Amino acid sequence: MALVPVADALERLLDGAQPSGHEAVGLMDAVERVLAEPVIALRTQPPFDASAMDGYATRAADVASVPARLSVIGMAPAGRGFDGAVGKAQAVRIFTGAPLPEGADTIVIQENVRALGGGVIEVTEPTAEGRNIRRIGLDFSKGDILLEKGRLLDPAALSLAASANHPFVNVFKRPLVAIIATGDELLPPGSELGPDQIISSNAYGVAAAAQSVGARVVDLGIAADKKEAIAALLKKAVEAGADVVVTLGGASVGDHDLIHDVLTGEGMTLDFWKIAMRPGKPLMFGRMGNIRCIGLPGNPVASLVCSQLFLKPLLARLGGRGYRQDVREARLSAPMQANDLRQDYVRAIVKEDADGLVATPFGIQDSSMLRTLADANGLIVRAPFAPASAAGSPCSVLMLR
Repeated sequence: MALVPVADALERLLDGAQPSGHEAVGLMDAVERVLAEPVIALRTQPPFDASAMDGYATRAADVASVPARLSVIGMAPAGRGFDGAVGKAQAVRIFTGAPLPEGADTIVIQENVRALGGGVIEVTEPTAEGRNIRRIGLDFSKGDILLEKGRLLDPAALSLAASANHPFVNVFKRPLVAIIATGDELLPPGSELGPDQIISSNAYGVAAAAQSVGARVVDLGIAADKKEAIAALLKKAVEAGADVVVTLGGASVGDHDLIHDVLTGEGMTLDFWKIAMRPGKPLMFGRMGNIRCIGLPGNPVASLVCSQLFLKPLLARLGGRGYRQDVREARLSAPMQANDLRQDYVRAIVKEDADGLVATPFGIQDSSMLRTLADANGLIVRAPFAPASAAGSPCSVLMLR
């Protein structure tokens, strides 16, 4: 099977991807969820002309010139309006959020008032009509579309939905990702290692990548290099209702790379296997009914780079989210050799100087070196057959954070 270009692989992987449905959730559980339908205002806000300040509700004509003396005829706290009307030379003590009393057309803030005793106040600063009043419907009116379908529910959006009297919102279901690591040599963190064993680390980074775009994750653990062990965990993924099955390792061409055989034996139709990229060449993708199966490389850096390029966009689309890679223009701080037929993703430190972004590649790019990936904040993207580039040459950088 020929190497598939990165752009073609992504297009094939995303083909037909869409949310599997939607559900109503309470606002407290809706943070970072994606709206499956618009949020429409069920009420008007404010529902009445309201005071924007603590002070006194009165008539602007009576406080146009100062000092002005007014008789205080009542009080209007928030949640309980004054039952009466304001007449000439009268005022109502009012608090923020309370309804504007009948007859009043301005609010004198309390800092501009002096109490004289006996229910009389003196206004020391003139106040124009309409000052310190929030008019009915200032924020929104009943029937307004407040939040569009596809909106990510951040704190402001959730507060707005609540203000519009929605206790629940209809959101897209979050895709479920089942992760299966493979390899006799792997043990979980915290284990006592034998002389030929290593720690299984990929699942944690892949899970974090999935969760960063709103997916749910079930970690099914480590399968030994036996077809029946891999098949058993695959069965658990199907029983869990996984939308995406991600396997880690075992997707290359070695004698112990069994993922392809097990998945196809369980009904997966292979779409592609091996991509024209570095790191990440042995990535595999296929479909098993409605389940998308992604075989990530076992090398840690390759696994995480492929998660950035392929898994995150897929899960974002399955969850109803928009997603765009953060690619920026920079210039190289050091020369780079000519590239071969594969698209390179080179770990780099990206900094900004007076002339823009500068990308400094790490000297060693071995795909087992997680530390350089953790230190990197960008990947220099080198197109296939790119010529040698001198220091100062322009380059594209995929930002990681």
